[in-house]
Amino acid sequence: MSCLNGTDCREPAKRRIALAVLALMLAIFLLLSVWSFLPSRGQAVPDSIQYGGVDAVDGKRVFQAYNCMGCHTIVGNGAYLGPDLTRIHADAGAAWLAAFLPSAGGWPTTAAVQVQLQNPAIQEDAGGADLQAYLQRYPGAAERLDQRGGQHTLMPNLPLDAREVAALIAFLKYTSSMHTEGWPPKPHEGRQIPAAFRPAAGAGPVAGAAAAPVADAQDQDPVARGRQLVSDLGCIACHATDQKRMIGPGWGGLAGHEVQLADGTTVTADEAYIVRSIREPDAQIVAGYPPHIMPPYGALIGEADMKAIVAYLSSL
Repeated sequence: MSCLNGTDCREPAKRRIALAVLALMLAIFLLLSVWSFLPSRGQAVPDSIQYGGVDAVDGKRVFQAYNCMGCHTIVGNGAYLGPDLTRIHADAGAAWLAAFLPSAGGWPTTAAVQVQLQNPAIQEDAGGADLQAYLQRYPGAAERLDQRGGQHTLMPNLPLDAREVAALIAFLKYTSSMHTEGWPPKPHEGRQIPAAFRPAAGAGPVAGAAAAPVADAQDQDPVARGRQLVSDLGCIACHATDQKRMIGPGWGGLAGHEVQLADGTTVTADEAYIVRSIREPDAQIVAGYPPHIMPPYGALIGEADMKAIVAYLSSL
């Protein structure tokens, strides 16, 4: 084939070279694809990880059913209200998880972990029933028991049964077994605290911790401020902004309407009801929902921010 002015452009040779390069790239792609499925890579697979007779696949279903990703991350994916859970089993162990998950509103104590170590499934997973040996093997459990044991947490008490707890432990055991190649990276010190958790001036060490600086709260539209607060506080992990049922009832059309309570009575969802439901969530349980799920937020939300949240919920 000839090109401009009769010059031989060697088109056939160039075409053969291009096809050869394409064939080489295809061969490399196929080789890597086959290699990714070889068991010799040593990568953990969820159906091969078990705890208490339940495999990690079932645990992932429980993890998704309770929308745990609404507050936590796995391999950096999810929300950042709570800690990343990728390595929590390797860090704290099955005994600590078994003590924490059924009553997550409070950090377990040493005695609670000691009780869990009597469980044969936990003994098999932890390699024994001795508490000191367990704490040496799982330093994360020792740190949590020493610094936070017996204190309250911001995590709700989820209605987990024994099988669901075992399934979650199996899933978290699997995530701890994954080869993540260093991901997610460790957070740097000095990171900014979300506005919802900054103490308000004069509010004391705990009360009003959800308030932003006064100037910001005054300048911002209360509905927009309330929308940001419920996001920062993790409320939307359990509540939908429409009428969809999640862990808690949906907010859509709530304000001003009648609410059926578990004791058979009916109450109007006015401002007083909404505020009390946030500060004392077990005071008036909505029909069809179990108690002791939502933690009380009274110590975290100042008066100005509470009004903003009420304004946002009323706008739905």
